[in-house]
Amino acid sequence: MEYGLIGEKLSHSYSPLIHRCFGDYDYRLYPMEKEEMEALLRERAFRGLNVTIPYKRAVLPFCDGISDTVRAVGSANTLVNRQGKLTAYNTDLGGFLFMLQKGGITLTGKKVLILGSGGTSLTAQAACREQGARETVVVSRSGPVTYEDMYRRHTHGEVLINTTPAGMYPQTEGCPADLSRFPNLIGVADVIYNPARTRLLQEAESRGIPHIGGLWMLCAQGWYAARLFTGADIPEEKLEKAYRAVRSQCLNLVLVGMPGSGKSTLGRLAAEKLGRRFVDIDGEIVSRFGPIPEIFARQGEAAFRAMEAEVIRKTAKESGLVIAAGGGAVLREENRLFLRQNAVVAWVQRPLERLSTAGRPLSTGPETLRRMEEARTPLYEAAADFTVLNDGTPEEALKKLTEGLDEGIGD
Repeated sequence: MEYGLIGEKLSHSYSPLIHRCFGDYDYRLYPMEKEEMEALLRERAFRGLNVTIPYKRAVLPFCDGISDTVRAVGSANTLVNRQGKLTAYNTDLGGFLFMLQKGGITLTGKKVLILGSGGTSLTAQAACREQGARETVVVSRSGPVTYEDMYRRHTHGEVLINTTPAGMYPQTEGCPADLSRFPNLIGVADVIYNPARTRLLQEAESRGIPHIGGLWMLCAQGWYAARLFTGADIPEEKLEKAYRAVRSQCLNLVLVGMPGSGKSTLGRLAAEKLGRRFVDIDGEIVSRFGPIPEIFARQGEAAFRAMEAEVIRKTAKESGLVIAAGGGAVLREENRLFLRQNAVVAWVQRPLERLSTAGRPLSTGPETLRRMEEARTPLYEAAADFTVLNDGTPEEALKKLTEGLDEGIGD
């Protein structure tokens, strides 16, 4: 063993992908039980390890040295073996602070609300001490400050940090706090990185509050660990590369727009070019429930919208897809939230006179289309990260689509 990650369950870890961006060293995942972990640390047949749940504290008795950051946080996530001497470090704190910096959020002089009291909460608390927060309030279901207490006594908090799993894949509907009850918020951070835009972050975005998700923390803690492993001054450009590599692998490309605007055609072309799987939401509805005109004729639009929402909820939780959403998918706020949670969203626009209307129950004439476009335009704008004007050849629109995706991946 050279380098790797030890923990109990590691099947969805991005760590090998991240570390490939930092250097030419062997880095692997090593899921193991507690007895195996203890035997490994006694033998010390490795050069360096990252440590995750549930062993961040359990590794400390096996170490010869402990860094000041480990003492400040109370746990370790990085072990370095130097000639048989094992030293424990914590790069989570550095990663957390880097995440806040990327989000334009500072804790200095602020009242900070930390949701959750587990290991990552300890990291956030250490960050509050390091940056000089005016007041730190730790909120948990059964601690000294409960969520009810928070809403009664602490709604004037200025920065809110989520360290709980609320909203994490696969239960992405969860949101740990109602931001409408915190009028003084100037920053929201969520350590969750899957999905990229949790419900909490989407609510912060809709309110114009500076916000940041946990992927920068994940990548930055790996960057700091890689520096400890190799002793090399790995440039920040490689951290940016790691961030983009993970985003490129996990984010969906979602196409929204008017019926007949070319979303399915462009989606198939993009999927082929990018080597991704293509999912047409309307096609999925047809395969599961039957032809869409028949659904409208027999059960009505409301029944169709319920079927559409069910398919979107399931599909949008996946990663690395190209998804073409139906023209009316944006009508439901819940659909917009699901489509945006783990995606770069493109609004495909086409002149009304060029929209295809064949087999589309609601596209019955020019005036109907005009009214539909007028009503839906604000919803497409709210859902989309960028627009693609599809008024030329498919190849021209595809070029704009992939350029927009590439820019979105880097955000």
